[in-house]
Amino acid sequence: MSSEKDLDTAFQEAYEKASNTSQKFPPDIMLMFYAYYKQATESSGIYITPPGRKDVRNAFKLNALLQIKGISVEEAKRKYIEMVNEYITE
Repeated sequence: MSSEKDLDTAFQEAYEKASNTSQKFPPDIMLMFYAYYKQATESSGIYITPPGRKDVRNAFKLNALLQIKGISVEEAKRKYIEMVNEYITE
């Protein structure tokens, strides 16, 4: 149980670091941040396009989510933390 709490704490810290960075990333990296975050926080596996939003951006988001389909919430949190540690150098 404590390791799950440690993972949750590390994930929250990584999210805060990512949310507050001024670094810019290529679209493919941003999409992976998005996909791992969504899988970690909304693991229903269902992607619903927001009403009135049928643009290319949503297609790319859906594609990123499909690429990681099937990974657990815990694995998504670990991958998100790894990405933050790798890409955010501030």
